[in-house]
Amino acid sequence: MIKVLVPFDFSETANFAFEFAISLAENYNQLEINLLHVVETPVATGMGTMGGGLDAIPDFENQVFFMELIKTRKIQFKEIEEKHKNSSINLKTNLVIGNVYRNIVDVIQEKNPDLVIMGSKGSSGLEEVLIGSNTEKVVRTAACPVITIKSETHVNNMKKVVFASDFRDSDDEVASRIRRMQTLFDAQFYFVLVNTPGNFETTRESFARIKTYVQKHKLENIKAEIYNSLSEETGILEFADDIDADLIAMTTHGRTGFLHLITGSIAEDVVNHSKRPVWTFKR
Repeated sequence: MIKVLVPFDFSETANFAFEFAISLAENYNQLEINLLHVVETPVATGMGTMGGGLDAIPDFENQVFFMELIKTRKIQFKEIEEKHKNSSINLKTNLVIGNVYRNIVDVIQEKNPDLVIMGSKGSSGLEEVLIGSNTEKVVRTAACPVITIKSETHVNNMKKVVFASDFRDSDDEVASRIRRMQTLFDAQFYFVLVNTPGNFETTRESFARIKTYVQKHKLENIKAEIYNSLSEETGILEFADDIDADLIAMTTHGRTGFLHLITGSIAEDVVNHSKRPVWTFKR
């Protein structure tokens, strides 16, 4: 049984992620979907409307709203369960109370899913620099692969998959993940290496490294591509645009804290800015 976790906040992009998971389940009957909704613990303060600064929200108002929200979410989950109870979809729902990111991470550690599928709107400006979205943070820390979805996507439409890498890391686990993706998606796989001014090498050197990677891991049906751009992120996104790719696949280093703030992550930047689904795996 392949276990798929779908964090679900009832937004449009969350519905896109859920529908994509359903399309996977329709193609592979050994797949179990776990739909997770986190009700955020209410904040106890709010901005005063009469110029009084921070005023405490009366406890009873907070509690009434909170309980009504939980009741509504339970009803919505019940409706989803009823909708799919007579289908072939193996669906489970889970409603928890707490912090969205923290609870998603806890469920990933507890349930050990094979795949996480999340909707994402991306983030920009100060939020992107200092905080990032919950999706980005899950991409950074999840031990299992994560697919981020931003628009309506169906597994049967996955015909072109881009795997972007420098192909210097010969991790057997990453190669194994690629083979599993090839079994999931009946797609042409493009292995692309982005050549930048700050990290330039000849086309011959780049092709040789991709060839060595493919031969070492005995991968088949691969197209090797070299793409010149000003940055890795821009090159990956532009190449995906040029061939009208259906999915971008990448590894992420999983750094956190100060090191992540300084170095950033190409994979997280691509997740944030790509209009296409992105498959990531922490190496």
